Amino acid sequence: MKTTRESAREESHKKVTHDLQELLEKNYDAEKDYRTARERAESKSLKEFFKKQAVRRNHFATEIDKELHSLNEHPKDSGSTVGKLKRTWINLKTSLGKDADKVLLEECLRGEKNSLEEYEKKLKMEKYPAKIEELLRRHILEIEETISEIKSLEDFH
Repeated sequence: MKTTRESAREESHKKVTHDLQELLEKNYDAEKDYRTARERAESKSLKEFFKKQAVRRNHFATEIDKELHSLNEHPKDSGSTVGKLKRTWINLKTSLGKDADKVLLEECLRGEKNSLEEYEKKLKMEKYPAKIEELLRRHILEIEETISEIKSLEDFH
């Protein structure tokens, strides 16, 4: 029979790993979104920006994967069905003859804002080990940086 402390520790472990799995999946989706955006973009500078963001999100996913392994958990290895549907929607919107670069920037901005909200919500709802909290806060700062970059790119397109 487990003690109250053991049960609480186990429940906390489950919550932390569940949250990390969700963020991992979100980062897989974001990476794929940026790869799709890169393929669909017309502007060479936007293609480079999207490539850089795909690499950034791959790095986020790698860091979260590493943390899950350190918690003796098997990380997810792909994105979500919702992410696939979103990429299909982006492909459809950009093929309808509208300004593809503008559509892509709008969709990427929407995705980054959703990621930011998800990270912030998780940090407010759960107490994480210091190392994981530091990682998530660093990701938040980089997501905020990306949001600013997208907004400035929107002004040029």
